[in-house]
Amino acid sequence: MFQKEKIWNNNPIGMFDSGIGGLTVMRAVMQLLPYESVLYFGDTAHFPYGNNAAETIIQYSLANAHFLMEQDIKLLVIACNTASAFAFSTLQDQFLIPIIDVISPSIEAAIAQTQSGSIAVLGTKGTIRSGVYKQKILDLMPQARVVSLACPLLAPLVEEQWLEHPATRLIVQEYLQPLKKSDVDTLILGCTHYPLLKSLIEEEMEGQVKIIDSASACALKVEEILGNQQLQSLKEKTPHFRYYVSDDPERFQQAGEQFLRSPITHVQSHQDTQISVFSV
Repeated sequence: MFQKEKIWNNNPIGMFDSGIGGLTVMRAVMQLLPYESVLYFGDTAHFPYGNNAAETIIQYSLANAHFLMEQDIKLLVIACNTASAFAFSTLQDQFLIPIIDVISPSIEAAIAQTQSGSIAVLGTKGTIRSGVYKQKILDLMPQARVVSLACPLLAPLVEEQWLEHPATRLIVQEYLQPLKKSDVDTLILGCTHYPLLKSLIEEEMEGQVKIIDSASACALKVEEILGNQQLQSLKEKTPHFRYYVSDDPERFQQAGEQFLRSPITHVQSHQDTQISVFSV
């Protein structure tokens, strides 16, 4: 177990993702909890995680978490669906601070929302391959019907900021085709990149489904855990936000501002995330 020192209320929340997609979670947390400081690490050198083996994803996640723990965070958010799918339990075993994944809050919201019991999940190859969404949904709602759709091209398109490109629309149409004539009434965006495509997906589904945004659901869980464990920051404190990446800070800053919808003034490089450093 790793615990650097006593957790203080004014310590930052730590988040990591394989790229800039987790900034959608950070934005949701900033809006919901404006007094909280956040430290974000984007492992851009290893994007995307979804095409890697489970063992590799776990090692990347351990390295990311160790780095964030060294910054004295009070709570860790795995702001990446693929890392949540493969590394959540390992990180819980390794660290004593509260850890929140982006999968469980989305599932809870979807189950509360569905009327037909048919729920669809869009995700990376890795997330869908893990089967974690389907298994967790069925654990909580055994009668549910789960449609899992791997959408490997969407996250790279979002990273390239092709949000309104005709090619993106065509690819979204193709991925959503199996849902058009189904009884699915609830759709989970199972990747933190996908909220930036929410309006396009809503348009293509023509109001057929209620869309569950994993970023918003995760932010609500952060609020809940901070409250339950009395870890909220003092409201008179001015929050601070720090950003680290493992590669190409300039690109992260430029593209990240679109995700965050606010200026990113400084991005620091951190390249000590060698997967051989930490063992499970």
